Amino acid sequence: MSSLEGAPRLVHGCGDPTCLGATLTGAGVNFAVYSSAATAIWVSIFDAADRELHRFPLHRDGDIHCGLIAGLGAGTRYGFRADGAYDPDQGLFFDPAKLLVDPYARQLDRPFTYSPDLRRPRAEGLDTASLVPKALVVEPQPQAPAPLPQSPKFFYELNVRGFTMRHPEVPEADRGTIAGLAAPTVIAHLQGLGVDAVQLMPVTAWIDERHLPPLGLRNAWGYNPIAYSAIDPRLAPGGPGQLRQLTELYRSRGMAVILDVVFNHTGESDHQGPILSLMGLDPHAYFRFEPADGKQRLVNDTGTGNTLRCDHPATQRLVLDSLRYWVEETGVSGFRFDLAPVLGREPGFNPQAELLERIKADPVLGQCILVAEPWDPGPGGYQLGQFGVPFREHNDRYRDGVRAFWRGDRGALGAFAGRLAGSAEIFNRQEQTPAAGINFLAVHDGFTLRDLVSYADKHNHANGENNRDGHGHNLSWNCGVEGPTGDEQIEAARRGDVRALLATLLLSRGGILLQQGDELFRTQGGNNNAYAQDNETTWLDWADAERDLAGFVAEVYAFRQAHPAAEGDRYLTGTGDDGGRDVVWMHEAGEMSLGDWQDPDASVLGMHLRAGADEVLIWFNRRHGSVTARLPVGNWKRGIASGLQPVIAHGTATLGPRSVTGLVHKKGMQ
Repeated sequence: MSSLEGAPRLVHGCGDPTCLGATLTGAGVNFAVYSSAATAIWVSIFDAADRELHRFPLHRDGDIHCGLIAGLGAGTRYGFRADGAYDPDQGLFFDPAKLLVDPYARQLDRPFTYSPDLRRPRAEGLDTASLVPKALVVEPQPQAPAPLPQSPKFFYELNVRGFTMRHPEVPEADRGTIAGLAAPTVIAHLQGLGVDAVQLMPVTAWIDERHLPPLGLRNAWGYNPIAYSAIDPRLAPGGPGQLRQLTELYRSRGMAVILDVVFNHTGESDHQGPILSLMGLDPHAYFRFEPADGKQRLVNDTGTGNTLRCDHPATQRLVLDSLRYWVEETGVSGFRFDLAPVLGREPGFNPQAELLERIKADPVLGQCILVAEPWDPGPGGYQLGQFGVPFREHNDRYRDGVRAFWRGDRGALGAFAGRLAGSAEIFNRQEQTPAAGINFLAVHDGFTLRDLVSYADKHNHANGENNRDGHGHNLSWNCGVEGPTGDEQIEAARRGDVRALLATLLLSRGGILLQQGDELFRTQGGNNNAYAQDNETTWLDWADAERDLAGFVAEVYAFRQAHPAAEGDRYLTGTGDDGGRDVVWMHEAGEMSLGDWQDPDASVLGMHLRAGADEVLIWFNRRHGSVTARLPVGNWKRGIASGLQPVIAHGTATLGPRSVTGLVHKKGMQ
């Protein structure tokens, strides 16, 4: 602990309530924390050996408890203690023996570790200081550059730890950390694909769910946060400056960094969860409760035990201040909001909710990349298409429509075409373009693409919940055998299906989201909810990665970028600016008719696209045999093919089995 001259002392009558957290000043450190319900709050000061050296009472200014402590400086370790009513049945947990992490902490001295002692009753008097990370007072950083533009085209979701833990070309000390993502080989891989926005799964400090340690498991994903503005020490041992270095490096390479943030619940969980921060400071301000049998019960709209009260001023301020911190001091360009409807719950979802409007209107945040996961498990939680400009939204209907088509479901062709065209019925409002929808086929909470075509059912037994957890409706298939097989034909079929799926994703209107390793044929052994597998199940296996598949992704995306007809960010209407048709839908014998759309067994679709002088024809054939398709008049050449190369002759093209084929019209050639 560095310090100013003299022993630390409380400067009576001083303390600024306007800046929450721990703020360095010329006279020491100003501490300020919100609580409308606490009767008293102290700040405890610790040394590097975790001994409590001082405990200073904060004075109350409205609902802010604050105080200026002279003799302290950067590096000071601290935590809060709060007193007040203790009545768990009424949602009150005040206990001065519980050390509480500052909700505005910028850096922690160690990761969180779950212990049942974090929830001991107040009557036991058990001090939890030895069990709780200490926040560190940090120097403010210079203003970061403005966020990169709001409309990246190619998002790449990655888990910081799992992405490099097994990467042989990343220095061993950096594997599994933010620093590992700065390795030249990692950057080259992302740039080679064409990625322009890297979406980091949660980096804020999290804690394991209480049922995991007895099973010998750990949370691998980070969707169980405690400190919203402190990076987890496991990911950035050198502190938040490592993230700033990464964002600046990626920015110089034309890639934005966005954070997956979890402003819907905390890792303090339900009525049996640990008391670590917000739950011990002012639970009724920060969490939703509802009356039940004379008691106050935590609302669980998130499926994790508690739900943030995002219509409360204190919670709104916490969210906004945290978001601004990540942008202004670490240089991130935006956010993906996990279970985003919670941000607009009042308690029912309101697309014009105050917090959502404040984010949109904020001079800093309104310029950021803002992506919503538009659903949560609570009542009325499915809100796809409701967030509006400038938000973009993950489109799960795209995932399901494309999976259903390639699986072979009957009557899937019409919905499939709608997804290829940008899901206009969902997003064509409020001057939104197809980019408002972010298309994906697989993300962290589900099968990998390889597992999607290798398993008809989930296989989550390693999670210790008897395979009850995870999605049951996966629209997956196994190509004839469940899981691993030595049958080369089945393995070839699986690789072909993944290539067709990737080509479909890359050639659809709208944004693109690719999960880490799907371009390398990654497997999780059929586990579609691997949140508790901080091991080789989720660590990307670079040694056995199929680099040819990544090359195919790069090829298809380059094809898209090279052709305005395929790249255009406008809805397909059947008419174009020049009076021509921007799209003609085809089957193998010619243009689609109404009856063709209604054929439940239709399995071949052509998307003939025009934009100015550019003209491409993309064929999707889900049949297990080749198809000879009639071509529009003109000279057509091969562009890309996920399977067998097309044979073009006499006005037809032979399309390979279960493939995507892109053809280019060469004008002026005969």
